[in-house]
Amino acid sequence: MNRIVANVLKTLRVLPRAALILTVLAAPVLAVPTMRADAVSTIEAPALKKTGVGFVLLVSLRRG
Repeated sequence: MNRIVANVLKTLRVLPRAALILTVLAAPVLAVPTMRADAVSTIEAPALKKTGVGFVLLVSLRRG
């Protein structure tokens, strides 16, 4: 009987720690569908300025 009680107490002591670890690991996975549901929360990089250097370089290399 003592062994059973000891195992139950050991399990109950580990259970909150395991629940916390599972919560931390599952939080990002569970947050993805809520982020995809809202189309306003799209993060985009700023558009790069086009300077035209590539075209000038291409023309100068073809002439040389």
